[in-house]
Amino acid sequence: MDREFVFLLSLCLLLQTSLSIDNFHQAFPIVEPDPNHTKLRLSREGLEAISRITTPIAAVAVIGPYRSGKSFLLNQLLSLSCYEGFGVGHMRDTKTKGIWVWGRPLEVEIDGVKTSIIYLDTEGFESVGKSNVYDDRIFALATVMSSVLIYNLPETIREADISRLSFAVELAEEFYGRVKGQDVAFEPSKLLWLIQRDFLQGKSVKEMVDEALKHVPNEDGNKNIDQVNRIRDSLAIMGDNSTAFSLPQPHLMRTKLCDLKDEELDPTYVARRDQLKKLVASILRPKIVQGKALNGKEFISFLEQILDALNKGEIPSTGSLVEIFNKDIVERCVKLYNERMVKLRLPMSEGYLQSSHETAHNEAIKAFDAQHFGRQHAKKSVDQLDEQMQEVYKNFVLANEYQSSKLCEALYTKCEDDMDHLQALRLPSMAKFNAGFVYCNQSFEHQCVGPSKQNYEQRLTKMMGKARSLFIKEYNNRLFNWLVAFSLVMVVVGRFIIKFILLEMAAWILFIFLETYTRMFWTAESLFYNPVWHFIVGTWETVVYSPVLDLDRWAIPIVCIIALCVLYWRCYGKWKHGSSWLLPMYNKNGRNNRERSE
Repeated sequence: MDREFVFLLSLCLLLQTSLSIDNFHQAFPIVEPDPNHTKLRLSREGLEAISRITTPIAAVAVIGPYRSGKSFLLNQLLSLSCYEGFGVGHMRDTKTKGIWVWGRPLEVEIDGVKTSIIYLDTEGFESVGKSNVYDDRIFALATVMSSVLIYNLPETIREADISRLSFAVELAEEFYGRVKGQDVAFEPSKLLWLIQRDFLQGKSVKEMVDEALKHVPNEDGNKNIDQVNRIRDSLAIMGDNSTAFSLPQPHLMRTKLCDLKDEELDPTYVARRDQLKKLVASILRPKIVQGKALNGKEFISFLEQILDALNKGEIPSTGSLVEIFNKDIVERCVKLYNERMVKLRLPMSEGYLQSSHETAHNEAIKAFDAQHFGRQHAKKSVDQLDEQMQEVYKNFVLANEYQSSKLCEALYTKCEDDMDHLQALRLPSMAKFNAGFVYCNQSFEHQCVGPSKQNYEQRLTKMMGKARSLFIKEYNNRLFNWLVAFSLVMVVVGRFIIKFILLEMAAWILFIFLETYTRMFWTAESLFYNPVWHFIVGTWETVVYSPVLDLDRWAIPIVCIIALCVLYWRCYGKWKHGSSWLLPMYNKNGRNNRERSE
């Protein structure tokens, strides 16, 4: 049931959408003011009209004061009447609200590329009931969206008209002339000064613009005049990106312009209007963003980004736009930094990690410098990039500390286990303990790296010191007990098994020495300082452990082999060769040939 409901709802929406876009031969709002008339929001109708465009888009926007004939001018450029084109009002209030787009783009070829030209009508400046911030947002959005920005002015250029270009100037300073490579954010629109109803004699519109852009004397150091003069300087530098044009009055009866045909308009106006069309077509280029010409859907996505940036602050600024355009570049540079850091094999020393961080950081900053947008306002994006890289670096520092602690803990535990194993040797050997002690220290020194090394080195030193003291303390006592047991075993072996009297005698001598010496001097510790004991210890160490043979490991196999050899000799050898002993005194078959005397 739920699926059927969802299907029917989707079908209704689809049908509604299809019905709403049947007729594109009309103007649609794409940006509308919010209820407070301070910020802007997108309109569905205009977005639907633009989203249909699959070819690169070039936008022509007309800006200027309200009631200055912007909508009529666009209709003239589109060769449309007022009744079928953009709405034209003859009242004192502004007719256009927000920004409107003509729903059916003109398709032309620009540099061999099929391009769709869209025309944008903007709400006029200085109308009643609006804030200056709202006007600034309209102006800023039109400046960023358009490929050609027509600044429509009635009769002459005022000081306020120049001041309004501050945003366009900032955009040009931030973006225009930036890297001429693949990642140019966007080229600011071509600025076309259009002065309508030009009754001034003796001056061309170009001369009017040049005169308007001359410095204003400012002997008193007025800050406002300084600001306008700076804008004049920047506009002069942008000379190759701007042009000027004039249109005479189309007819004396302004309120009836919509009812007049071309034949009824002033012929000079008609000729100049056609020249204007050709001028616009000659300077028009597709909208390029980050090296790519935008189609309809991409243009909408671009528009959404710009609108978010302009609505972000109380006052629209180029800084917010720079931040938007640099956002993807910052993400790419952070990704580049992360890729370089991920290649590191943790853990490592803090100095090497810091050096690797600085190398990757400098590489990311260098990549950002080669791609970023904006000049004066790019510092904030650099700070964001640095901040994000520092956050990533902190994670690597924590990961390095964890991996270092994990590795050093494993090495410490291994050394601890090795020391415990050496403490429990079946055949105690100082040489083997020292070899294990040195190996453990060396392996820890070479393998344990990172910030945890110093802490674990201190722990290891304490642990190894205690293990060494305990081993030395137990070593002599264990060796003494082993030698006592060994001497008794050799007595039995020499007497009853191999019947080698010299072996038996040596074992008895060793046993008697060990037992009588300790009883004579009351304690076994006194034995440990005797030279004989040192000789015994040296002999023991030579027999028990050497680089070639570790008797503690091979004692049981060796004893088993000897036992088998003895057993073989006692059984097979006695049957084959008869009973024979190493010494006559143990030979039972030996007889005394002397006759017993009476």
